Amino acid sequence: MASDGRNRLSTFWTPTQTRKANAEDTSDHGHDLLLRAGFLRQAHSGIFHLLPLGLRVQDKIERLIDKHMQSVGASKVSLSSLSSQELWQRSGRLDGRNAELFHIEDRKEAGYLLAPTHEEEITMIVKNAVHSYKDLPLRLYQVSRKYRDEARPRQGLLRGREFVMKDLYTFDVNEAQALETYESVRAAYRAFLDELNLPYLVATADSGNMGGNHSHEYHFPSPKGEDTVISCASCRMTINEELFRGQYNPDHVDSRIDQNAQIPFQVWHGYKPVEKAPQRLREVAKSDDQEPTETSETEANVTAAPTIVEVFLPKGPFEPNIHAIKDLVPGIDTSQSSDIADLKQLLNKEAAQGMSNGHLQPERVTLLDPRLSVQSVESSAEYWAKHPLFTGLPGKIEKAPFLLTQARQDDPCPKCGAEGSLHFEKAVEIGHTFHLGRRYSKPLQATVMDEKSKQVEIEMGCHGIGVSRLIAAAASLIADDKGLNWPKVIAPFGVVLVGAGSTPKEDVVSVYDSLGALHESGLDVVIDDRQRPFGWKLNDADLIGFPFILVMGKAWNERRAVELQCRRLGLKEEIPVELVPSQIKDYSEKL
Repeated sequence: MASDGRNRLSTFWTPTQTRKANAEDTSDHGHDLLLRAGFLRQAHSGIFHLLPLGLRVQDKIERLIDKHMQSVGASKVSLSSLSSQELWQRSGRLDGRNAELFHIEDRKEAGYLLAPTHEEEITMIVKNAVHSYKDLPLRLYQVSRKYRDEARPRQGLLRGREFVMKDLYTFDVNEAQALETYESVRAAYRAFLDELNLPYLVATADSGNMGGNHSHEYHFPSPKGEDTVISCASCRMTINEELFRGQYNPDHVDSRIDQNAQIPFQVWHGYKPVEKAPQRLREVAKSDDQEPTETSETEANVTAAPTIVEVFLPKGPFEPNIHAIKDLVPGIDTSQSSDIADLKQLLNKEAAQGMSNGHLQPERVTLLDPRLSVQSVESSAEYWAKHPLFTGLPGKIEKAPFLLTQARQDDPCPKCGAEGSLHFEKAVEIGHTFHLGRRYSKPLQATVMDEKSKQVEIEMGCHGIGVSRLIAAAASLIADDKGLNWPKVIAPFGVVLVGAGSTPKEDVVSVYDSLGALHESGLDVVIDDRQRPFGWKLNDADLIGFPFILVMGKAWNERRAVELQCRRLGLKEEIPVELVPSQIKDYSEKL
């Protein structure tokens, strides 16, 4: 199939599925459109193949990322998908709770991981190459495949087991410079998102397993989102729901609290299992002149007893804020049932095992929402009479420093105190910036000599953009009942040229060639010259989501005018062919 150097859909594989969307299908609309329009195909659970259209979108996102990473002076690298388990052990991230890692052993039984992220590996590269403050700051980034053994892959590319991600790693000699770097990266992220020209949110966030104490998330608002972002209309505070902590104001009268109830509270129960510390096993010496060596770890030493957690909340339409409770009781197992009967059975089982193994006695942690008084809880004989097991456990009542209930729309803002100003929005996270500090440089001993000839641990940052997630989120965000509707900067092609069956092919080519200025401005044009009916091509152009459709039909044959269509702008108008480049340029500024 010979090519004349022009973009033609006849030489570009577009396996569109003609099936209609299932009205009863509750799966993600954007993901369904990506499948139907031929952008990707599912290989296995949580694993997808990108087809030519999808790859063009991904390539454009990567080029846009390259542009904004260069703006902060970052150099591009490509790291291996395999990471050493030994490094993850040294950094403290390889433990039994990290079940989403793909583990691999080679023929010599050396342990590796399919990397979900590369903090350990990049830290070792820099550790071995950088030795002086004069070599800093350093900014390195990559766009690569990552792997996560998701228990329940869902929503297509939004929650897969293999995904493409951009990681920027920053290295500075001290915290002040690292925070300056952090702010410059945040500015680059905002510029990147501004160029997409899609609505987005920036929220203060939790650093989670990454470590660090400065963290922001970047979201697309979406009813399909798994995150909830809370913002204040008064002070513009924007925060992830997981980090929201309601502040107690004694002057604020909450009308939702049932002050007249016989038991003026409700109780949520949780469970914190036995804590065990690793115990090194020493290999027995094989001969008298050999020293025994440490070879492995086993969980043998019990350091904390199993614990029942009681959380007293005001009576009313309140739900417990699990994230706030975890702040006060780290290690609580929220997967366990909060039913009292189930917890008693679990506690009795743990207690029996603990007694036989010499473990510590079970304990009780009682947390009190600050809107309740200790006296009202302690004096509630009716409640304590129903739960004598808990009263027999050692422990005390502790008043929480913040509200223990989930935020509600009429709660006062914890930052400015304004009432009724909170706004809740579901969102899809597509990027995250972390200031890591010395979270990885300390355990991996990555140091440099500072200006005073002193060895100091490098201050680090990690900043990600989910490329796969961005494809899926952007597809869902502005799709409509006709199909996808891509932003111009990441659309597979910016303009599609569709000629009617009666339009001479050489006329279509002539118009294509006249649009050279659009090619030069980055708005690439493609001719739909596939052997398909004219109406089918127009429907397919809508399904694929080209920002602009140029139709050469009746108006062309009668008066040498083309019809310019843009669904996002609600545009459908006839334009003299000589004005097409300038008109599209003008309209594209609005996209």
